[in-house]
Amino acid sequence: MSEPEITAEEGKWHSLNIAGQAIQPGCSYDLHLDYSQNYTGMQIRVPVKVVAGPKPGPVVFFTGVVHGDELNGLGIIRELMFDNELPLTRGAVIAIPVVNIYGMDSHSRYLPDRRDPNRCFPGTSKGSLTSRLSHLIYTEIIRHCDYGIDLHTAAVRRTNYPNIRADLDNPEVLRLARSFGCELLVHSRGAEGSLRRTACRRGIPTIVLEAGEVWKIEPGVVNLGTLGARSVLRELGMLSGRRLRGGFQLEVRKSVWVRADNGGILKYHVAPGDVVEKGQVIGISQGIFGDDRSELISPSDGVILGMTTMPAVKPGEPVFHIALSDVPYKTLKRKFGRSQRADHHRRVHDDLATSLLVDEPE
Repeated sequence: MSEPEITAEEGKWHSLNIAGQAIQPGCSYDLHLDYSQNYTGMQIRVPVKVVAGPKPGPVVFFTGVVHGDELNGLGIIRELMFDNELPLTRGAVIAIPVVNIYGMDSHSRYLPDRRDPNRCFPGTSKGSLTSRLSHLIYTEIIRHCDYGIDLHTAAVRRTNYPNIRADLDNPEVLRLARSFGCELLVHSRGAEGSLRRTACRRGIPTIVLEAGEVWKIEPGVVNLGTLGARSVLRELGMLSGRRLRGGFQLEVRKSVWVRADNGGILKYHVAPGDVVEKGQVIGISQGIFGDDRSELISPSDGVILGMTTMPAVKPGEPVFHIALSDVPYKTLKRKFGRSQRADHHRRVHDDLATSLLVDEPE
């Protein structure tokens, strides 16, 4: 007897088997992938949550804490699938709340071998500790999926205004990026060896959320990320309801870092998500006694994509990451004005600013 034809709408639903468990319609599973061992020979396991709807449909993965100090993704997945019911109408969601178990345990971005798992995909079963982890996640989860969302934060001593990183030239990736509902969509295919670049290369459209800081689970980011995740699932017909209508979205093709010219203590004049104008003073660096004042100037119209949270800087260190735009400043200011922003964007904008001392220019 011939195998039944699988339509694109049904995705990779058929014969879905995760961690040795055959996934049945309408069921949820708390599973583990055996990954490695500690020095005493005890098993190290990666947790996996699977929720299957009652009908065939797309299979979507969510990954958090690929970098061991980036915890907001864990918070989003918990809110999406653990703390609340995920009432899928079809398809399946596979979530790995903590990919990098070693890194999270040691409060480190990397694994004990000092490698970055997000530069090692698809990995190999005979490689380094990090390569083996990437290979496990890729072979046991990623390749069984139709779509993916990888959840990240800024690197240490930085914060990011929530933005989607995606290959905007790929129509299906662009569809996911827009449906998530973030205001900023940043075009990038991802670094070689990154999870999303590897997944996209295999034909699995994947996007990355970059939002907030390391070592925190930030309420505004969790709220926005959960709303965005549900919105994508609605776009794919896996949840009832309409996807987010988040207002104006800016597609960003270029960005620039503004760096300190002098060592000193920073005063910020803008916060993450603020619109800036070419020539605007967006911060100053001063010597310890308030002397040797140096202004940091925006080189173009744009939006503050990210910035340092470390107020002490040396010459050459990055301070403000600006998303550049062809959209005129006045238009940006109007579109991203506080009253124009959706509630979840306004909340996260206000929340991120509370961890910085933002002053008006003198």
